Amino acid sequence: MKKTILKFATVTALLTSGLVNASASEISKLDVKKECNVQANGIEKVIETAAKYNEIAVKHKVEFMRLGMKASQYIDAVNSALKSGAKTIDIVDAKGKKTSEAPIEFAAWRACSFAISALTQEEEAKTTWKLASPSDEYKY
Repeated sequence: MKKTILKFATVTALLTSGLVNASASEISKLDVKKECNVQANGIEKVIETAAKYNEIAVKHKVEFMRLGMKASQYIDAVNSALKSGAKTIDIVDAKGKKTSEAPIEFAAWRACSFAISALTQEEEAKTTWKLASPSDEYKY
């Protein structure tokens, strides 16, 4: 039993480190429209992509939040809807109160685009953030 748990933990650690160590150039070159196209890729593949990149975004502390829901909440809601066969998910605010509904296709696209955009904007910020700093005498 202990050996099985140890093997599982080792495999999980190796897979996770592979995701976290994804090259910054690979992430910055991702095309959100292509990767998150629900009609072309299907909901399951799009939500897998979202989960993959959102895990990295959470570790880098750059996870997106919109309308009171984090990208991970969209991912969880879509996965729950796929299991239950529902066609919509509930949009909830920060207090967990339902504010509206959204189709699962839209929620999957949104989770995917949030996950990838968070990482691409993080990479972009490393080279462009100083341009808007008044202390660097940047003229508008």
